[in-house]
Amino acid sequence: MFVAKINVTLKESVLDPQGQTVLRTLQDQGRTQVQDLRVGKYIEIKLNASSLQEAEKVAKEICESVLVNQVIETYKLVVESQ
Repeated sequence: MFVAKINVTLKESVLDPQGQTVLRTLQDQGRTQVQDLRVGKYIEIKLNASSLQEAEKVAKEICESVLVNQVIETYKLVVESQ
C-alpha cells in the first residue's frame, strides 16, 4: 500500500482571491508580519500498487487528468510506502 500526498496551488501568475481575503483579515488583526498568503488544497490518495514507481505513475496520471487544472494550478506529489 502506498500513499500519494498532493499539494495543489494556483500558479504565481494567477490571482488568489481567497488568499488575499485571508491576508487582509490577518493584517486587519494586526498581523503585519504576514506579507503574502496563497491558499491551496491538500489531497491524500491510498494506492494499491505493486511498486513505488507504479504508484507514482498512477498518482501522476490522476493529478493530471482529474485533480489539477494545469492551466492555472501546479502541484507537488510525494508517494510514500505505508
